[in-house]
Amino acid sequence: MKFLNFLLATILLISCQENKPAQDVNAEMNSIAQQYVRLGLDIGQYDTDFVDAYYGPDSLKPAAPKLAAMPVDSFQKKISTLLEACNNLAANASANDSLKQRVNWLTKQLTAFQKRVNIFSGKTDSFDNESNDLFSVKAPVYDEAHFKALVQQLDAVLPGTGSIPERSAALSKKFIIPKDKIDTVFKTAIAEARKRTMAFIDFPSNESFTLEYVTNKPWSGYNWYKGNYNSVIQINTDLPIAIERAIDLGCHEGYPGHHVYNMLLEKNLYRDKGQVEISLYPLFSPQSLIAEGSANYGIEMAFPGTEKNKYCKEVLLPLAGLDTAGIDTYFKVIELKSALNYARNEAARGMINKTMSDTATLKWLVDYNLTSVESATKSMSFIKKYRSYVICYNYGQDLVRKYVETKTAGAADTKKRWTAFAWILSNAVTPGELSEP
Repeated sequence: MKFLNFLLATILLISCQENKPAQDVNAEMNSIAQQYVRLGLDIGQYDTDFVDAYYGPDSLKPAAPKLAAMPVDSFQKKISTLLEACNNLAANASANDSLKQRVNWLTKQLTAFQKRVNIFSGKTDSFDNESNDLFSVKAPVYDEAHFKALVQQLDAVLPGTGSIPERSAALSKKFIIPKDKIDTVFKTAIAEARKRTMAFIDFPSNESFTLEYVTNKPWSGYNWYKGNYNSVIQINTDLPIAIERAIDLGCHEGYPGHHVYNMLLEKNLYRDKGQVEISLYPLFSPQSLIAEGSANYGIEMAFPGTEKNKYCKEVLLPLAGLDTAGIDTYFKVIELKSALNYARNEAARGMINKTMSDTATLKWLVDYNLTSVESATKSMSFIKKYRSYVICYNYGQDLVRKYVETKTAGAADTKKRWTAFAWILSNAVTPGELSEP
């Protein structure tokens, strides 16, 4: 009966969309958006990783208790019905850019709903097909020779003797933040990132965050957005944390990363424009490619060029009580290693496509991601849980960088670059829009 009522309501929407006045079409869009939110929250009762954040009205939260198992067929029918409603509404959106944008964004989000429900119910797919349905993109493919060549570039830079992974690990150990200094270093780095971001982006007056330290997580950091411009930022202390990671995680999870992205969407779209669909953030969706890509690129925005290295050297290292000897070599190694971040994509591709055993994957990550065995093991646990999500970090970052550089014609005008970047953070952007001329 519940699905029948849902179906009848949606069919009524579809049948009434032809030749409607603009206000009626917008009302229908809002109705579809509410059904999208209700459906996403319903799915989230079963797939506990599905909903990353929700700050919309309580009236859209599930009223009925969840069943013993996910009603997969019912959910897929509801998703298909909403997709059909979006397709019909799109015919009336051609002269309305705002409506067209909302329909296009919802369509891609709902396509991701379909794929994630299938994955949760055990119907998996290839790495590329999965990422295309979930995140609207397929990441580039790189073979082993590509990573071997990149790793060899480090041979002349790394000091000491032994294998390249061993020498890389030995150098990194010199710049690990002592545990009793982690809180001080992170708070200092986040405060600096916030100050640099606020120079170009206006924040709601009541924005805030809470910083927590956690263990036993597959990720290094996480932002739990709570709505009303508030976040909980968690830093995982399972593994040693290198000095530059305080800036990386402070920017990525906080400023101008996830915290800023979520609160700008909440203010500009949900509160100012009443677009209720944005109040639901489904983790496995194209929205995450934008979120993770902009959060990673945000590090470069807040600390462009060599400014991150300079701030680490002049502020964070002394604060942590660490010697600066060898730090310039360390930063050069980090720069070269950044080109290796696609190696994790290939590890995920191998695991999902079942072309790589766990043993082979571990070796691959140690050899070509140049991580310790402990970090590689943690990375594998992330892949097993989040699957093709890994492409959101590197390929998402590359797409955001390309958009900003295209819009500013590669100019060094800082204000123009922040304006282009802020547009991504403030709008319901699809991955395809980042590649448009």
